[in-house]
Order: sequence, then C-alpha cells, then structure tokens
Amino acid sequence: MTDFLLELRCEEIPARMQLKASEDLARLFTEELVKAGLKPESIDSFVTPRRLALIARNLPLETAAVSEEYKGPRTSAPAQALEGFLRKTGLTQDQLEERDGVWFAVVNKPGRATAGVLAEAVPTLIRAFPWPKSMRWGVASQTTESLRWVRPLQGIVAILGDDLVDIEIEGVKSGYATLGHRFHHPGEITIGSAHDYVEKLRACHVIVSHQERQSIIEAKANEAAAAHGYTVIEDKGLIAENAGLTEWPVPLLGDFDPAFLEVPPEVIQLTLRINQKYFVLRDAAGKLAPAFICTANIEAKDGGAAIIAGNRKVLAARLSDARFFWEQDRKTKLEDHAKKLERITFHEKLGTVADKVERVAKLARWLVEEGIVKGADADQAEQAARLAKADLVTEMVGEFPELQGVMGGYYARAEDLPAAVADAIRDHYKPIGQGDEVPTAPVTVAVSLADKLDNIFAFFAIDEKPTGSKDPFALRRAGLSIIALIGQSEIRLPFSKVGPQYLALLAKQIACRGLEPSGYSSFADDIYQDWLAGRPITRNVDGSISRVNNEGGRMLYSNELAPLIKYAADVHDAVMASGPGVLPFLADRLKVQQKEAGVRHDLIDAVFALGGEDDLVRLLARVKALQSFIVADDGANLLAGYKRAANILKKEGVETAEKVELTYAPEQAEADLIAALDAAEPRATAAVTAEDFEGAMAALATLRAPIDAFFESVTVNDADPAKRTARLALLARVRDAVHAVADFSKITG
Repeated sequence: MTDFLLELRCEEIPARMQLKASEDLARLFTEELVKAGLKPESIDSFVTPRRLALIARNLPLETAAVSEEYKGPRTSAPAQALEGFLRKTGLTQDQLEERDGVWFAVVNKPGRATAGVLAEAVPTLIRAFPWPKSMRWGVASQTTESLRWVRPLQGIVAILGDDLVDIEIEGVKSGYATLGHRFHHPGEITIGSAHDYVEKLRACHVIVSHQERQSIIEAKANEAAAAHGYTVIEDKGLIAENAGLTEWPVPLLGDFDPAFLEVPPEVIQLTLRINQKYFVLRDAAGKLAPAFICTANIEAKDGGAAIIAGNRKVLAARLSDARFFWEQDRKTKLEDHAKKLERITFHEKLGTVADKVERVAKLARWLVEEGIVKGADADQAEQAARLAKADLVTEMVGEFPELQGVMGGYYARAEDLPAAVADAIRDHYKPIGQGDEVPTAPVTVAVSLADKLDNIFAFFAIDEKPTGSKDPFALRRAGLSIIALIGQSEIRLPFSKVGPQYLALLAKQIACRGLEPSGYSSFADDIYQDWLAGRPITRNVDGSISRVNNEGGRMLYSNELAPLIKYAADVHDAVMASGPGVLPFLADRLKVQQKEAGVRHDLIDAVFALGGEDDLVRLLARVKALQSFIVADDGANLLAGYKRAANILKKEGVETAEKVELTYAPEQAEADLIAALDAAEPRATAAVTAEDFEGAMAALATLRAPIDAFFESVTVNDADPAKRTARLALLARVRDAVHAVADFSKITG
C-alpha cells in the first residue's frame, strides 16, 4: 500500500472557483479509480490560486483480478442476438456457458499495475473537468479538440510512492518538479513523494490547504484589529475569497480619512468589500471605523508599509467616487429621479418601472384605506410607494445595485421626508429571503406587500408563472415574502378582492401596450366591475363586444376595446382560487414556509380544498387547530370514521346530502348519530363563522363515539331501500358536517 500525489499547476484560478474545483478533483479521481476496482483509504485535497492537488492514501500497487458475469440471449434466440453478445464480451461461442437455455459469459480480468491505471485516469479526468469557465491556449487552441482548462495548464506532478507516473497531455509532461511562492521562492522545487509535499511547499511560502489559509486570515485579521481597539465585521465569504487570492496570506491594517464617514456606512462597506476585498472594522462604540484590513500575498521586508500605502491610495480614490455620487444624487429630489423611471422597461408586456410604481401606489393606498394594513397613513403609504424605486436611476445605485432601497431611504431623510416614508423606501424590498428581517412598521408593510403582490398578480396576468425549476421573476420568493409579511403582522387580506382600481389599472396597462391609452381610461373600472359582478360580456357575430349594463340593457363596445375586456378577465382569473391562480400558488408557498414549523402540508390542502378561503391568516389558524385535533384520539378516530363513510358514499355515488324523512323506527345507534349531528352541525358552523376553530373541532369531536357505534351495530346497505337511502343520507350529513371545517379526504393516514 502506498500514497499517490497529484498536482495540476496552472496560472491563477479565480477564487470563486477554487473550493468547488477541489471537490470536483477528488470526486472525479475517485470515480475513475472505482471503474478500475481501486479505492483509496482516504483523499486529502488542496487548492491554491496556482494549483489543484490531492493525495490518495493507501492505494494498492496493483488492482485485484476480477471475474464478471454477463447474462446473454436465450439459446433459441436469433443468430444476430448471439453475435451482438459475443462482440460485447469479446468472447467466442465455445467460451460461453449454457444454463437452463440461456447463454452466460464469464469474463476474467487480470489485475493491473496501479501506475498504469493512474496514467489513464488522470488525463481522462483532466479532459472531463467541469470548470464553470475554461479556455484554450497556444498553437493547439486552433482546434476545438484541444484541451480546455480554467487557465493554461503548466505542470503536472504525479508520484505513486516514490515513483513517477508517466502522464502527458497536450505537451505537458508529469514530473517531480513544481513551483513555490511566486515572489518568495520562484524557482523549481523537487517533490520526493506525497509525504513531503505539504511541508516542502510550506517551506517555500505556499500553504496548500485552503482551510488553513482561511484560519490564518481570520486569526491575524482579528489580532491586527484588536491591537488598534477595533473589531472585524464577520464575513466568512470574504475570508474564503481572500484565501483564494493568496498562497501566503498576511493581513495588514490600514486607515482612511475619517471625513469619508459622512458617506452612508453601507456605501463604505461595499466599497471596501466588493471593490477592494478589504475587511471592514468597527470601533469600540460599534460604529464604522476609518480603517480596513487587506490581505497581502507576501511577507514584506518593511512590514507591509508600502503595501498599506498603496492600498490606502486606491481606496481613497474609490471613496472619493462614492462621496461624489452621494453629493450629486442629493442635488435632485427623489420625485424628480422617479420621473426617469419611464425610461426603464419593467417587462415588455407590463410596461415601464413607472407603470409598476403607479400600480403599487394605488394598491398600497387601498391596503391602508380598507383597513387591511392597520396603523398606516394612506398618504404616506402612497408617497413612499411612488418614491420607492426612484433610487434605481441614481449614480450610487448604478455603482452598487445592492443598495437599491437603502439609498432611497437616505435620500428621503436628506429631503426631510417623514421618517415612516423614508423607512418604507429603505425596507420595501424586505423580506428578501428565508431568515431575512420581516418589516412591521405599518407604512413599510403596506408598500412592501403592495410591491410583492403586484409582482405576482402582474406576471400571473400575462401567464408568466413559475414552471418546474424555472422561476425567472422570483415569484416563489415573492410568495414567501407575502406570507411572511402577512403572518408577522397578522394581516387579514382577502386575495380575491384585491383593489378593483389596482386590477383595472393593471388590465388597462396590459391591454394598452403599444396603443394610445387615453381612449381606455374611462372604461377600465366599469369593465372590471362587470367581471367582478359576473355580468355577461359576449362577442357578437360582427366581432364586437357587448355587455349587459346595470339596467339590463346592452352596451356595445367596438372591436378595439376587446383587448381591454379580455385582459380585465385575465387579471380577474389570475387571482381566483380555482385553477392555476394566485391562491393555489400561495397555498403551495405556505406549505414550504410552514414545513420548518412542523405544519403538515396535507392539512393545508384539506382546508384549502374547501374553497372560498382567501385569507391566509385565517387559513393557517384553521390548519393549526386541525393539526392539534387530528393527533388526538378523538381526531384520529373521527378521521377513520369519516373515511369509512366517504368510501361508502363514493362507492354508492352519493354526491350531496339530501333531507330524508324517516319512514321507519331508527335503531338506537342511528338515532344517537342523528341527535349528535343535530347538536354538532350548528355548533361547528357557528364556531367557524366566529373563527373559533378549536371550538369547531370540539363540536366535531362529539361525533366520534356515535359514528363508531353506528358502524358497529347498523347495516348501511340494508335490504330495505328506505333504510338504505336514509342511512346513506345520514353518512352524507356526517361528511358535510366535517367539511365545514376541512376536507378530511385530503388528510393522509
């Protein structure tokens, strides 16, 4: 048993690709060895900016001999089938074995030298390596058959034990030599075996372990910050990135002019982190410190003074640009910035960002005026909505798109706009993802909710819904955000009644894409209200559209108004509970969101299947009450009784419960069940109306014993047709009573 070292050296590998490449090297190498019957005891993988490497521990010097058996065609099969089988196995017919009329081939494969296996495996994995981006180089790049690698491949070290494994690919031959640190040890290093690889490179100022370089950067950065009374703002991603930029990391602390701190701290943080890859520091008071930590790739003779000075100079230029953007953007009011949104297309079928802003403003106001979002000022909600996207056209957000919303909040404060408006502008994108802060300030909630509702309603209206794994407009994330906002503030939002004026405006905007909108504005609300009220709209023989007006007369619309009517209907259909609309979509998102809370998805289906429930807060309250009920004995037994009743009714084709007058004296268990239903049905219905779902479950629980007794002693399919009909009707009453709370047929178990 011996160890194998493989190093693939090239020009600088992008930091973001290194860790995945290291994992892929170990995976592909293992897969190639498994094909040959080899399995290392373990694999240690390494990566630096200039090399990918691994050490496979305890490999045998040769593979074991193996015997493989293949089942072939029947002996009576056509000759062509036998010929194909022989070609596949490389045997002749006299080498086959016949068992019970079937041909079998036993192929014995002798053991092979491990060095030979490796000489074949390494070029294969190099050619198959899955770099996100790769390149060809040199004369060979003139053909598409040439090697592709992330950067030009310059050297291969392949040593099994003490012996070199001969490998050549595109003129690059394996050898014992590699290179150390680009500056500290630019000459060649001779590697004797896997055992001295890590330490020989360390002696030449190369730390091959990415994890070790991360630990060094984190520890020394914290030490440097603490020495000046600062703390490093934790950033694991930046630590990993700096480890991917260096082979010998040396964190150095520098400072910048405190005058730059007048720029919003988020801008300074992004300038340091994104543009310069610097660590950001806080002072003892927790405020942003006028200092930074950069990571050098060299142990400088002057202690890093020149490096710090150079980085300070570059950073000053960057921060000067940021301060210039900050000052220039504030010279223009947000409402004037917002006018430029007409130049930005939101979606070709949904118009500009200015069109979206108009819709969101109407919807935000409606949410407040209807009392859906409580405690907010309607004027402030509309104002915040109209200004929320204005910073998209500012210089600062152009430089740092990550600051959209944040900069708008700063600019709003600089204009002395109300604090609630500035906060809403800043936070209206939240929550962005799982675990993100969920706003609770009323004006912010109104704008954030309106913004996300508009995304979903608008894209559903133009049939741009998520499909499979594709969600180009992040509607699933928007759905989760809506659920989080509603749940956090317990907002009672009737989705099927979302602001008619908003939906009419959306319909008008869609219908008028590329048309002159002025002729439509006076009809939009009327048309949409017709659809809400269910008044018939028909297409006439000549292609024109007409509808019945409030007085019962017919009003004629010309052909050119047909698109508006059609889109009004489409928008309306997009928010209905049935079909692939917004409500089923949000119910699916609710399952995802509640999974972590331990809420069963089948119970959400059970409540949602009843229809008519478009209030997610109420729906979830009903689901949680149902979950508590169903795990108790009463609930579990009632579910069993319900399913037995439902199965009988399904078999007999009984769809609805009909009132049946008894023409016979009911058995005791039958009479008891009738009495229990007479008492439980109104109690359950009243409790559901009062949103006392625990009370509704308690009312249903009283049916458990009578149902059990009924099935124990009463024959449903009695020979007497009158008894049979009455008892089926009684079971239908049981089913319908349970359905007042949830559709138990959707509950598993």
